[in-house]
Amino acid sequence: MMNNGDAMTIWDPRNESMTREDLDQLQLERLQTTLNRVQRSVAFYRRRFEEHRFDSADFRSLDDLRRLPFTTRAELAEHHPYGLFAVPLREVVRLHAASTATGGRRVVVGHTARDIRTWGELAARVLVAGGVTRDDVVQIAFDYGIFPDGFGFHYGAERIGASVIPTSAARTAHQLEIMRDYRSTVLIAPPSVARSLADHLVTENIDSQTLFLRVGIFGAEYWSESLRSDLEARLMIRAADAYAVGEVMGPGVAGECTARAGLHLQEDHFLAEIVDPATGDVLPSGATGELVLTTLTREAFPLIRYRTGDLTSVDPTPCACGRTLARIARVKGRTDDMISLRGVHFFPSQVAAILTALEGTPPRFVLALQREAGQDLLEIRVEVSEGIFFDGMRRQRLMIEEVSRRIQEELGLAARVKLVDPRLITAGEPAIRVVDER
Repeated sequence: MMNNGDAMTIWDPRNESMTREDLDQLQLERLQTTLNRVQRSVAFYRRRFEEHRFDSADFRSLDDLRRLPFTTRAELAEHHPYGLFAVPLREVVRLHAASTATGGRRVVVGHTARDIRTWGELAARVLVAGGVTRDDVVQIAFDYGIFPDGFGFHYGAERIGASVIPTSAARTAHQLEIMRDYRSTVLIAPPSVARSLADHLVTENIDSQTLFLRVGIFGAEYWSESLRSDLEARLMIRAADAYAVGEVMGPGVAGECTARAGLHLQEDHFLAEIVDPATGDVLPSGATGELVLTTLTREAFPLIRYRTGDLTSVDPTPCACGRTLARIARVKGRTDDMISLRGVHFFPSQVAAILTALEGTPPRFVLALQREAGQDLLEIRVEVSEGIFFDGMRRQRLMIEEVSRRIQEELGLAARVKLVDPRLITAGEPAIRVVDER
């Protein structure tokens, strides 16, 4: 499969580089099998099919899937713990949990032995796409608990044949000690953990050149291009993004290749739709909206039109790396955070992206929803660097004007922008807050 040492080599070229025609046919066949399975074995979906007069035997094209409603995280929680399993519990060899859902209840996700093997294969694709080889020493700093992240990456690294160090959520100093002593060449972690390691190097006056790192695979958190550049410079690595959906599987759903033109979605195992988060309408190719996934090969826990809550877009064109699987853009935010103001729908993450581009670092800010003279207004209170205040009123005014212009252009919304003194936004509170003052 993989040619040793070649970062651009594809782990599974037969499936990652198939023609679009072959992929469409494979998706159709696998979707037919999945629909048959859930209609036969999952009471929730059987009732849903009956309510919408849908019979899997009549399924003829991928577009027919739109006749079915979405599956939501709240519905997964309602059927806790095993109500949506498609196999008897005796066939489930692993249980994990996904993110907290309605009422604080976690979603239980089951895996058959075949599901686990598939998981390892897809995670291997993501790691190879990011530049990992069988010669690497892979340090995995994800938690190895009830959530699936650590295990998924572990399976993938072992499938490649790399050496694996499961450091899990060890403290920063211990992570660094192991990294130096064991000569880790790949770090797999949340980006916040990588940043803590980079900060620790500075605090302890440790030269990054004494490390052996060359690749970082980061995920589970939103992180910016500016943070990527910072981590690459300070840790002397090449950093790649990985995307996981715990309810769907975990690490292996999509990953960034070295071409950095989006994250390749494993379309032979997951069918993607992009929908308007407000209306649920399917959006055209290239549009940004909520990612909806349907599993095509999951045995224990198949999901039909699952609303991930993640905002992205899909590019189906072939990539320069040789893969033909569609690429999703780096996730821009969550639909859970959607704000509706004067008929305009937007997300705090979109404001954060605009401010980050202007300031160079992720900002702290408050979105205040106000009402004046019977009209809803948005006020953005941005905590900025001390230098902007020291440089005088002119620079402050220019920044306010630029933020206002960008908000108007990119969100189609007029906003009042206020720069606030550093640390005025209370330390310990979230860096991004929404307050309704109407």
